[in-house]
Amino acid sequence: MSGGYPQHPPGYGYGYGAPPSQPYTAAPYTAGAPPPPQPYGASPYGAAPYGAPSAPYSAPPGEKPKKDKLQAHGVGGAPPAQGGSYPPMGGYGSPFAALVPSAFPPGTDPNIVACFQMADQDGSGFIDDKELQRALSSYNQSFSLRTVHLLMYLFTNTNTRKIGPKEFSAVFYSLQNWRAIFERFDRDRSGRIDANELREALLSLGFSVSPVVLDLLVSKFDKTGGKSKAIEYDNFIECCLTVKGLTEKFKEKDTTYSGNATFTYEAFMLTVLPFLIA
Repeated sequence: MSGGYPQHPPGYGYGYGAPPSQPYTAAPYTAGAPPPPQPYGASPYGAAPYGAPSAPYSAPPGEKPKKDKLQAHGVGGAPPAQGGSYPPMGGYGSPFAALVPSAFPPGTDPNIVACFQMADQDGSGFIDDKELQRALSSYNQSFSLRTVHLLMYLFTNTNTRKIGPKEFSAVFYSLQNWRAIFERFDRDRSGRIDANELREALLSLGFSVSPVVLDLLVSKFDKTGGKSKAIEYDNFIECCLTVKGLTEKFKEKDTTYSGNATFTYEAFMLTVLPFLIA
């Protein structure tokens, strides 16, 4: 198997590497109208508090985002025709629900298929956390088991810690995109990004966080315990997974995109705990 990342299948996603699409706004959508241009999360006061997912996570320009509906393939039923990389957001069912068997999306790179088959030694159609960790390391992507668990949770919406072909290919293509973003903002090629670079990287993914939240993220994911005020690539992935996962869960309840949501105690615990126990 050749090193490095395989190429995207034709038409994959909505255009990796492109600038983020127009973020959501605080005002609720009206029927048939495109979202206004005010960015979500531009200010902790006034405008809405979090950024809109950029490509491939957002709806096409001018199209109202569809309400999330948990089905067999995650959000909205069938997966994207070319295997888009966004994780299913799902609802608040059992976090240990069985994972639905899947197949590789059309156009998946043969190297990804071969990598999965090599990891799936028992031919079950699923690989576990340690097998996924080894498969990623074969492409120079070494992650802790905690990061692997977060990847599996966000791409399957379960804590069963198994992953199938469709989710496996989505993980690979998403990591390719996130590595490109990390390298773009690691301007001094130090292998780390500081707080300002992290803020820009998160904005490029469509997430605008306040300075207080940004400081907390850097402190949490800085391997030196906050001394270097910078995070390395593997922790950058964990940081992105955490911010994206919590934001998407919050937005499921914030149906008017106002920056406010109401959670029951059970829903709150099921939202937060998977990120704590990964």
